[in-house]
Amino acid sequence: MTASWIDPFEDAHIERLVAQYGSPLLIVDCQRARAQYKKLAKALPGVDLHYALKPLPHPAIVRTMLSLGGWLDLATTGEVQLAQRLGADPRRCIHTHPIKRDQDIRNALAAGVTVFVADNPDEVRKFRRYRDKAELLLRVSFRSPGVVSDLSRKFGCEPQDALELARLAASLGVKLRGLSFHVGSQAPDAGMHVQAIEVCTALLAAARREKLGPLDTLDIGGGFPIDYVEAVADIGRFCAPIRKALKAVPKRVRVIAEPGRFISGPSAVAVSRVMGRAQRGGAWWYYLDDGVYGSYSGQVFDHGRYPVRSLRKGPMQPSVLAGPTCDSIDVVAEGVPMPRLREGDIVVGAAMGAYTWASASEFNFFPKATVVSVNETPGDKGSVLEL
Repeated sequence: MTASWIDPFEDAHIERLVAQYGSPLLIVDCQRARAQYKKLAKALPGVDLHYALKPLPHPAIVRTMLSLGGWLDLATTGEVQLAQRLGADPRRCIHTHPIKRDQDIRNALAAGVTVFVADNPDEVRKFRRYRDKAELLLRVSFRSPGVVSDLSRKFGCEPQDALELARLAASLGVKLRGLSFHVGSQAPDAGMHVQAIEVCTALLAAARREKLGPLDTLDIGGGFPIDYVEAVADIGRFCAPIRKALKAVPKRVRVIAEPGRFISGPSAVAVSRVMGRAQRGGAWWYYLDDGVYGSYSGQVFDHGRYPVRSLRKGPMQPSVLAGPTCDSIDVVAEGVPMPRLREGDIVVGAAMGAYTWASASEFNFFPKATVVSVNETPGDKGSVLEL
């Protein structure tokens, strides 16, 4: 192939990269990340998008977001340090982990990050000593029963407790910038986003009447869904109710969001090869050099199910794809249609940019996938970066 542009969703390009770098691979396509960012920006005009590093904290994706004028959502000292190394403007970063060690706060402040999230009295009190530098968003809990991953079970105060928490911050001299929420990941519809926006708008108004802080920011979190095995609503249609609800938010309030999965998920494919095969129970089992302890870890931690296919063509039959480790739970898919595969054949998982490589381990001493980023800039031939 002589073209400089690489499409990691095309078989010939996948084969070329495997020949060059071996397997397993996670191929990250920065062009698709750019496209996802632009789709969401169009669906949520006027909302500042802070890319959440958690699902894929890869430098190529972070640089791509910064090149688009995006902001960053950081949750740990490690993420703060990565943003620093990449030259991110700390004024365009927020630290959103509701529970932090004092060291995490000091590290973020030393890096120039000043906006934090808290969700309970003990956490708010941690900022008393930093009240001359730090500013807070109070996270409010809105639990959505339909989400794949509930992010309000572990974090967030109840809406009825938010004003009292704001009063505590004010009494300690801690500047209160506003409120935040996250309705959960892979939301089936925008109903809970709308409810949360309405409740938080009322809470901001009530707190402002009490002169509890600037209260000029509303963080609507993430949760925007992407296609996996099953298709979801187009992001423009999904966000239509959110756009309508945001019209009631006062113009002085800056609205931000924390997309992670929506940006990174569709932007990567995982590539593995067959290590061996066996017939068991009348079905062919194909043992891959990547599995649920590796790039398919999202099946355990993120409840994900990824579209998988083989580059080999031929009659399909129900098969089992197993990972490389000696653990019996290391099974990627059962009953999945596959042609008769051979050792060395390539299997590709799509929509594998979120909560896959980021949560992978090296259990049984099988190494994590090598990450290859491509198309970071137009005409880029791709580059390999192992973290």
